[in-house]
Amino acid sequence: MSGREDPALRSAVMRAVKSRNTSPEMKVRALLRAIAPGYRVHRAELPGKPDIAYVGRKRAIFVHGCFWHGHDCARGARVPKANAAYWRAKIDRNRDRDGRNLESLQALGWRAMVVWECELKDEAALRARLAAFLDDQGMRIVNE
Repeated sequence: MSGREDPALRSAVMRAVKSRNTSPEMKVRALLRAIAPGYRVHRAELPGKPDIAYVGRKRAIFVHGCFWHGHDCARGARVPKANAAYWRAKIDRNRDRDGRNLESLQALGWRAMVVWECELKDEAALRARLAAFLDDQGMRIVNE
């Protein structure tokens, strides 16, 4: 989408971008159901509304889109040609907010993990990373 569209059309397109129950988030939740069920989703009382939370264990998992959160992979590093300054500033604000949310969770005694969209390509590695994150406090992990 270039910068020349009708503002109403652009607004409608941006409204259609989901922030909850995205495809990457659903894939991570499916992995977690297999290894450590019992999570809660989108806990509004926690800083940043983690996508996935194990409340009793104080574990939070954020599933970030590489572009929207400025990951250093190929997809996250690209900047749209139209309105580039706007997008750089927006992604910088997102990154700052993400950092503040992680610090706030840590101050509350929570441990947090960020899963990047590009990590979903290697499901075995992601499964191992999730299991290690959840297992370091003796959390029950289901063996397949």
